[in-house]
Amino acid sequence: MRVFTGFQHGVNLGGWLSQCDATTEAHFNTFITEADIRRIKDMGLDHVRLPVDYNWIENEAGAPIEAGMKHIDDCVGWCEAAGLNLLLDLHKAFGYTFDPLEKNADREIFFHDAALQARFIALWQRLARRYGPHANVAFDLLNEVISPNVVEPWNDIVERTVSAIREIAPDTWIVVGGVCYNNVRSVPLLAPPHDERVVYNFHCYEPMVFTHQKAYWVEGMPDDLDVAYPDDLEHYVALSKQLSFDLAGAIEGQDVTELGPELFEALFAPALEAAQRNGAPLYCGEYGVIDRADTADTVRWLKDISEVFNRHGIGRALWNYKRKDFGLIDAHYDPVRDAMVKLL
Repeated sequence: MRVFTGFQHGVNLGGWLSQCDATTEAHFNTFITEADIRRIKDMGLDHVRLPVDYNWIENEAGAPIEAGMKHIDDCVGWCEAAGLNLLLDLHKAFGYTFDPLEKNADREIFFHDAALQARFIALWQRLARRYGPHANVAFDLLNEVISPNVVEPWNDIVERTVSAIREIAPDTWIVVGGVCYNNVRSVPLLAPPHDERVVYNFHCYEPMVFTHQKAYWVEGMPDDLDVAYPDDLEHYVALSKQLSFDLAGAIEGQDVTELGPELFEALFAPALEAAQRNGAPLYCGEYGVIDRADTADTVRWLKDISEVFNRHGIGRALWNYKRKDFGLIDAHYDPVRDAMVKLL
């Protein structure tokens, strides 16, 4: 299988320019700095994934916000100086959000509204003009398409967006994920890639009841649930029925006898087959374990999933470098951080 060169071992910078806990200049100027980028390089990683919400880089009329773009400029420059690559991820677009905390958002209108799609493509053209010349930058078109009902509209939007980007940035890697929260089982639903610089993307938090135990933003998740890893697969399946099938149903029906690398092999197999068939590299843009889980269990989970990533050359970026209930550098992971970093 082809490999997403330069994007094999990474970490997300969520919470800086997306899903921000604060929106002050002090936040934007201090949440991530050049020292953080150097620290990530010193961890032995090769890239960062930078989530960005549209509203920090363009206004409601669609005009660019230079103050927001400058923060991306800074990060691109810091990464260039440190020898890191950067995956620019549009985490929220005008007219679309995956964010479960935005309860009344319409999750499908974007996929049927020509004006919203035109604005989306125009934003990516602007980003391509600005960052396409940087050899260390790749593009992640949209974070986590939720609805399972928009497979064909999304494939069409992807093709048109990639075509528009290619007029400006012919050689930039472009990362594309599928429906059902970018679930790994949606990869085979992606259309054949536009060209050889398109990457198939998925996110993996399986089993969700372990990696997101007690997560307040997951509908149906008990706030007192303690889940160990490993544990009986049927126990996971039973617990998962409290959650949305699109979010947490991937572990059902897996032909495995025990938890461990075997589970991830089974989960990834259809995606690997699709990537191989269509000549696309495979990449996991998010994976990780919430800071409410036992840290020793977290290391065991990371060891198992990393073994399968490595076996198949699947690039990946841990969620998350700092805070957002997963922060690698935060105090919760102090006892196991060195062990975690070795597995990234």
